[in-house]
Amino acid sequence: MKKWAYPVAILTLIAFLVLRVTYKTEAIQKFDRQMAEWLFGNKFIDMFHYIGEPKFVVGVAIVLVVYLAWKVKNYRGMVLVLLTFAAGTVLNHLLKTWVQRPRPEIENQLTSFSFPSGHSMSGLLYLFTVAYVLSEGNTKARNIQLWIGAVVLTALIGMSRVAGARHFASDVLAGWSIGFTWFVICVLWYERRKRVFEDVKEQHK
Repeated sequence: MKKWAYPVAILTLIAFLVLRVTYKTEAIQKFDRQMAEWLFGNKFIDMFHYIGEPKFVVGVAIVLVVYLAWKVKNYRGMVLVLLTFAAGTVLNHLLKTWVQRPRPEIENQLTSFSFPSGHSMSGLLYLFTVAYVLSEGNTKARNIQLWIGAVVLTALIGMSRVAGARHFASDVLAGWSIGFTWFVICVLWYERRKRVFEDVKEQHK
């Protein structure tokens, strides 16, 4: 993990907390209305919500765990997947229950709470985890491609929730913000455990 990611994770945590206390203000509501006007009904963007659906994310998690277990024998990586995918989902539900923001008022709206966006948060977590895991031991050019793909798809999943009127734009920003913070926390644990293991292995040589 690049060193710049740690201060950025602190900033995204602050951004989440700011959005938590300001989402009812006129400024944020105006921002939400403006983004809804720009994105609502965009069929191309809206279709990206499918790759943020829980069933799809679970499928990716299973494939990634199998790859880590049988292909590269990275068992700490398997725990990383559980921390980002599963624990991240639990965290999102806890935060939604804490905030209890209603979703946009449309016909046949979802019944769960809106803040922060689950698709946006889980989308960032699973895509960034995939990029991170696959980038280990890879070439710089390949890693750049992986991370660009992860960032672009994360952005599209988040915007799809506004295009489909399932979330406010501020919900999406909050999902991205707390998602990145949680991702960095999980990677920090992973890399620390990896260093400890390597130090112990070195001592026993």
